[in-house]
Amino acid sequence: MIRAGFAWQAAALVAACAVPPGVASATPAAAAQAPVTDAAFAALSQRLFPLFTALGADRGATEALARQPAVATLLAARADRVASCQQEPGCAAQVLVWREDEIAALTKALPGSLPAFDDGVAAQARRELQGVNMILGTYGLGEVPPYPAIDGAGTISPAERRAWLQAAHWMAQTPRAGSLNAVDPSFDFTLALLDGSNRTDAVAFLPLDGGMNAAAFARARRTNWGAFRYTALIVTGIGPELADMPLSPGGKYHLRLAAQQFARGDAAFIIVSGGRAHPFNTRFAEAVEMRRALIERYGIPPDRIVIDPHARHTTTNMRNAARLLIAMGAPLTQDTLVVCNTVQSANIGSAAFVDRNQRELGYAPGTAGTRLSPTALEWRPAAAAARIDPRDPLDP
Repeated sequence: MIRAGFAWQAAALVAACAVPPGVASATPAAAAQAPVTDAAFAALSQRLFPLFTALGADRGATEALARQPAVATLLAARADRVASCQQEPGCAAQVLVWREDEIAALTKALPGSLPAFDDGVAAQARRELQGVNMILGTYGLGEVPPYPAIDGAGTISPAERRAWLQAAHWMAQTPRAGSLNAVDPSFDFTLALLDGSNRTDAVAFLPLDGGMNAAAFARARRTNWGAFRYTALIVTGIGPELADMPLSPGGKYHLRLAAQQFARGDAAFIIVSGGRAHPFNTRFAEAVEMRRALIERYGIPPDRIVIDPHARHTTTNMRNAARLLIAMGAPLTQDTLVVCNTVQSANIGSAAFVDRNQRELGYAPGTAGTRLSPTALEWRPAAAAARIDPRDPLDP
């Protein structure tokens, strides 16, 4: 791995890459070639680590940061810890974890030229570094994730985990264009862990204003929002637990409620929210299946339906709906209507849900308003929902 004095130089990374056992050494001509672009890693890096991806793309900013004595000392210590592992991937995963004093020192030293975030560059940087730690722990070191029934790499043998770690270690050391190794090797190591685990859910269906959402986003650009009481109906997910079931019985009930409410004509759009959550590692994105059913069963026009194919919890159902409304240009001073079963609806309108949002997200993605019925609750989205948080790497 790279040594302290070269941690910010891409050329040193190329020179220091270890050759996996049994693989012939690259020729000098091959070694001199420019790093290839990996579109999957680039998309995942931008999605999970927007601040550090921007920093890594600014060579002048990274070099200036590296010249700061406190940062140079920090990076030298991290490089020495990695070098002491002598290419042992399990050891590398452990020592790449960011310590609290390292997070504090690096966030304090970041340049002011980075993109703005609503609660500041330091807060976003802290989230991203803690996200690195979460991925290293969950996908590299076998730690139990907050929601083990749907998150993580699943149950694998120690030998298989070691093989995944080794492959991630090799992948992280192999140059790619735009690599965050110019900042710190922990970022590409985590990207490789997610990629190797086939848990790249965060970049599925992107960009969200294209694909299945293209027609609805085009309609949103010409929508007179004031002509509707609600900017959208938000239909929350309720994922199935059977492997080959696209929609649960409860999910189908949510759609019947939504279709009935939409027929009243007081909502501009329907937002269906649900990712690949239930059961573990399912092949179905719930929002995609909900959209299909709304079109095929209830005749809802496709340009009135917006999918959120990432949410894995009720908290992120609401957060991601708010994000979509922000992206669509909907006024945040106007209400939405949440449509779901009585138990989930009561939960969304409760003080306990406010506490859960604060605990899991760190803020309220919106505010519950008037209850129209046991299954219909007015809800107003908040701008804070736009924050990216890779501590939930499948839906940051």
